[in-house]
Amino acid sequence: MPAPEKKYLGQTISVKEQHAFDVARLDAYLAERIDGYQGPLTVKQFEGGQSNPTYLLTTPERKYVLRRKPPGILLKSAHAVDREFRVMSALHALDYPVPKPHVLCDDDDVVGTMFFVMEHLEGRVFWDPIMPDLSPADRGPIFNDAIDTLARLHNVDWKAAGLADYGREGNYFARQISRWSKQYEQTATETLKEMDRLIEWLPKALPDNDESCLIHGDFGFHNMIVHPEAPRVVAVLDWELSTIGHPISDLVYCAIPWYRPDVPDGRSSFRDADLASLGIPTMEDFVARYCEQTGRPPIDNIDFYCAFNLFRSAAIGQGIASRARQGTAVASDAEELAAVAVRPYAETAWKHAQMAGAV
Repeated sequence: MPAPEKKYLGQTISVKEQHAFDVARLDAYLAERIDGYQGPLTVKQFEGGQSNPTYLLTTPERKYVLRRKPPGILLKSAHAVDREFRVMSALHALDYPVPKPHVLCDDDDVVGTMFFVMEHLEGRVFWDPIMPDLSPADRGPIFNDAIDTLARLHNVDWKAAGLADYGREGNYFARQISRWSKQYEQTATETLKEMDRLIEWLPKALPDNDESCLIHGDFGFHNMIVHPEAPRVVAVLDWELSTIGHPISDLVYCAIPWYRPDVPDGRSSFRDADLASLGIPTMEDFVARYCEQTGRPPIDNIDFYCAFNLFRSAAIGQGIASRARQGTAVASDAEELAAVAVRPYAETAWKHAQMAGAV
C-alpha cells in the first residue's frame, strides 16, 4: 500500500462542504470583537489534523486562524475548543510559545459550532519528524529546543497561572486507561486481542510515582511551529487534549518516533534509522535532556509508559475511523490511516507491555 500524501499545517484547501459556514456573518462578528480587524474576509481550510476543523482567515492586512468544534454527534468532553482557548490564554500571559488567542465564541449561530480565533504565525511544521529536507547539523538543535519547550511547559506553576481547576490532580494514568478503554470499546470495528489484553493489563501495572503538572496531551512536531530559519519553537498548537496530568505521558508521546511502528502515514519511525548520521539524538539522550531540564531522576520502567502511549494512540486512531464513517473526520484520508495504524499500534503496545512484565 503506498504512503498517503503528506499533510502539513500550512497547506490549505477550499472549505469542505460539511465544514462550510456563512463567511459574511463571521466577518461581521470579528469586526466587532478583534482590535484592528478589517475585512473583507476570505476563508480556506487547513488539510492537516484529525479532530477540530481549522481554517485560515485572510484579510487585506492580517491573517488569523479559526478552530471550531466539528459538526455532528460528538463524544462527551471531546473537541473542547473552549479549553484550548483558556489554556492558551494563560500560557500566552506567561510568554510561553503559543499563538495569541483573540476571541472565543459559544454562539452556534455564527459558524454552526463553538469556535475561537487566534493569531497566525509563520514558520515550519514538520509532519515527518525525520525532517527529510534538513541537514544533520540543523536537526539536532530543533530536537533540543523541542524537548526544552516541553520541559518548560511541565515547569509551569499551573495553579498560579489560574489553572487550578483545569483538571483532576493525581491518579492520571488510571483515569486515562479507563477513558481510552471505554472510547475504544465504543468505537471498535473489529476485535483486536492485543487491545483486550492491554485493557486488562495496564490498570494492574500502574507505576507508584504519582505526579501532576500541566500537560499538552499531543506534544509532537506536527503540533509545533518552528521559526522559519532558526532552530526555535515559536508556537505549540492544538491544546485540545491538554489537562493536569502526569508529565511522563507527554514525554513518551513526544518521543514516540523512536518506538512507534512503521506505518504508511507519512511520518517516519526511528526504529531502524541511523540517528547519528541524521543528527538526531537517541531516545536515551532525548529523555535524559528532559530529566535534566525538569530536575527529575532517570525514569524507571519506561516500557510501561510506551505501552500506555501506543495503546492510547490506537484508541484515538479507532475513534478517527469511527468519525470518518460518520462523515465528521477532518483529514480526507482519516479512515484509511486509522485502518492501517490501529492494529500495528496495538501490537507494538503489547510488545512493550511484555517488556514491562506482562504475560
